[in-house]
Amino acid sequence: MEYIASISYGKDSLAMLEVISDHNMPLDRIVHVEIMATTDIPADLPEVTEWKHYADNIIYRRYGIIVEHVSAGRSYEDLFYSIPCRKEQNIDKQGQIRGFPSLQSQWCSSSLKSEVMKKIFKRGKSVQYIGIAANEPKRFSQLNDHLRSPLVEHGVTEEDCYQICEQIGLLAPTYLQSKRSGCWFCHAQPIDQLRLLRAQHPLLWAKLLEWDQASPIPFRHGKRHGNHSVTDFDERFSFEDRGILAPNDHRFKWAKMEEYRQFHQLSIEEFQSHDK
Repeated sequence: MEYIASISYGKDSLAMLEVISDHNMPLDRIVHVEIMATTDIPADLPEVTEWKHYADNIIYRRYGIIVEHVSAGRSYEDLFYSIPCRKEQNIDKQGQIRGFPSLQSQWCSSSLKSEVMKKIFKRGKSVQYIGIAANEPKRFSQLNDHLRSPLVEHGVTEEDCYQICEQIGLLAPTYLQSKRSGCWFCHAQPIDQLRLLRAQHPLLWAKLLEWDQASPIPFRHGKRHGNHSVTDFDERFSFEDRGILAPNDHRFKWAKMEEYRQFHQLSIEEFQSHDK
């Protein structure tokens, strides 16, 4: 039986390596699926891409295993612009590009990560370790004899993972500003992280706006989150820049965006009138 740890470089999966080591659990390989946004732009933020090389050195020194970097051989953008085969009931969407994933059907994760991992793990001949924390009971149902979580088995929570990574020097730089680390174009990321992306990485934000113009599906959509494009978020953040809105104001309502637009236009007209 081959034991393989799947890591994302997030705090949970990296802390998992320390838990495996501390409890003398068998480990043969450490694998990371490298996702590309485009042919030459990684899915990770530039600071994370650079940090991963540093992390690989620490991992090798601590656990004696070289991290294997594998990929799907195609990028998020490749799939975004691809035209999927659709069933008869979706005849109205024939010839339409895929566009952004939905919150219900995340083709990005399945096509760019899960399918790659399936090729690595041999059914009945390998055990995959994944970083599900002990305080994430909603995710426990996916665990079995061949898909295990050392964190769950040893009662390690997300907070514990943060502290472990901090202690051993394996805490990704993104955690200094956010509770999450992941793809910069993720449609499920918190608004705070989108705000940081726009402020700190304007070229990546411009790429997201470019995709937004082409996508037949809104960037964020669903009953819980509503339907909102990247352009909607860009406008909201622009209003924040101008002091029309306050960041993270709990009174903000998407339904009132037209009022904010009218206020913004009125402010411009008043300024021009005063200038004359």
